[in-house]
Amino acid sequence: MAVQQRRGSKHRKAKRRTHYKLTKPAIVKCPNCGEYKLSHKVCPSCGQYNGRQVLEVGE
Repeated sequence: MAVQQRRGSKHRKAKRRTHYKLTKPAIVKCPNCGEYKLSHKVCPSCGQYNGRQVLEVGE
């Protein structure tokens, strides 16, 4: 098993962790009802995806 021989610098640790960041969700407006939804997902308010009715939404 590998055991660390010398202490790693703070800079080396920071370089390793440069990709650990939050990303904002891809939110778009639904072309049918205008509500905000996640892209590439069925709209939860109207139930449409890609111009087709996919989900029955009770009102």
